[in-house]
Amino acid sequence: MWLNKFIHIITGKGKKFYPLFISQSDIVEKSAEILVKILKEESYEKKKEYARAIKVLEKQGDAMEMNIFETLYRTYSTPFDREDVQNLCSSIETLLDYIHDSAKKVVIYQPKYVDNTWIEIGESIYEDSKILSEITRELSSFKNKSNILMAKCMKIKDIEQEVDDQYECYMSNLFEVEKNGIELTKYKNIIQSLEDTTDRAKEVGDCIKMILVKEG
Repeated sequence: MWLNKFIHIITGKGKKFYPLFISQSDIVEKSAEILVKILKEESYEKKKEYARAIKVLEKQGDAMEMNIFETLYRTYSTPFDREDVQNLCSSIETLLDYIHDSAKKVVIYQPKYVDNTWIEIGESIYEDSKILSEITRELSSFKNKSNILMAKCMKIKDIEQEVDDQYECYMSNLFEVEKNGIELTKYKNIIQSLEDTTDRAKEVGDCIKMILVKEG
């Protein structure tokens, strides 16, 4: 690892990864914003249109992930451990996949109503994505902004814990009031997918925290 750091200091080639992470997080943020629109939209046709837009962004995310991996393959010098570059890239892409999956479930299941809790969790996912965009834009200065970035990662964790509480409260009430088995399954799967998405956001934050600890 010391050799990689030395080469990075001499060549500065590892800097090429930072714009790629920014682009990757921008795709996630745009997708999360559209997910909220899907949850708030009443028109089913408009929901499908939004879902198609997320699908396009998801494909862009796949291409960006491949770009990062190819760059990693071609480049010896990296801004931090190669394994951490790979893990961060993969965790961001997984978050995007879960946003896409949540959007698909809302459209495919065609629930009779959209609960306010779903919208609130969708907005939490969007908030996670905005924090991630902020982090990636400051990642090139992570040694000087370690405390700031760590605080942002902790905010993502706080959001995940708040959503856990919302999820538990919703599920407890769902099984109490919903007697239609088909609708219950739909609602359960949708909110589970949304809650899982905030878990994936926390995993991105955990990956960044690991980088900050190892490289600090």
